[in-house]
Amino acid sequence: MAVSDMTKLTLGPIAYHWSAEARRDFYARIADEAPVDEVYLGEVICSKRAPFHEADLPATIERLERAGKTVILSSLAEVMLKRERKATADLAAMDAPEIEINNAAGLYARGERPHRIGPFMNAYNEATIAWMAGRGATHVCLPAELPAPAIATAAAAARDLGLGVEVQVFGRASLAVSARCYHARAHGRTKDNCLFVCEEDADGMPLRTTDDRPILRVNGIQTQSESYVDLMGETGRMIVDGVTHLRLMPQAVDMVAVATTYRDVLDGTRSPAEADPLLREICNGVSFSNGFYHGQAGYRRIAAAAG
Repeated sequence: MAVSDMTKLTLGPIAYHWSAEARRDFYARIADEAPVDEVYLGEVICSKRAPFHEADLPATIERLERAGKTVILSSLAEVMLKRERKATADLAAMDAPEIEINNAAGLYARGERPHRIGPFMNAYNEATIAWMAGRGATHVCLPAELPAPAIATAAAAARDLGLGVEVQVFGRASLAVSARCYHARAHGRTKDNCLFVCEEDADGMPLRTTDDRPILRVNGIQTQSESYVDLMGETGRMIVDGVTHLRLMPQAVDMVAVATTYRDVLDGTRSPAEADPLLREICNGVSFSNGFYHGQAGYRRIAAAAG
């Protein structure tokens, strides 16, 4: 069996405030058409959004599992309010082993029962990963800003501990979360009276510099990269280094086509060089970046990709 045959392609949780109908249609296509192995579900950014789509979760889970996908439920990245503590505690109390924890409150509530560590938990080094494993972690998704040597070191430590290791290879990088809702503030509203203005920006609200250059995206309380991270050319090296799961983050593009393109590269039916123009066409001119992986500014695109 080739090393790439043991690598799983995953789909991260939707970060944006897509309508319930858009989410239902999205996951129906993912279930029926996308060559991904695992799908993360749940509201990770804003607890106020959850009531719009949480009623659909049982049907979505059933459809995805019927299609052979493993489903993982993700927790909020930020817990500040009583309702958020309760929602996190309720999720952590579930018997299902496939729970992704993104916040220390969730880690506390989960105790030492099996769980996954999400990318918001800052597992930057082998000592942290060892501590997390001792608390019941079975899998860790590394932060998007880690460079290749750090990923290799973390993957080696995780492998020795029997943990899966995941790295985001596509989609906007999460750079920060805040107590403030920048989306609401940009429209002259408060966080409590936002009127869900974030729904107007299905791929995040663009920010530009004073000289009118694109720089970042805002998604409620979250700050994201303007570019899509694209590590297609680096997947070979990551697999050799011990990364077991490659995460695609949902964006407002044809994610079935994105997943198919990545799967073709993993299966060896297309080289990264052959797949790159296809991915660019799918993403409608959005810029790509891989700077973090190469130890440089995250927004940069390094032409000489390893792999």
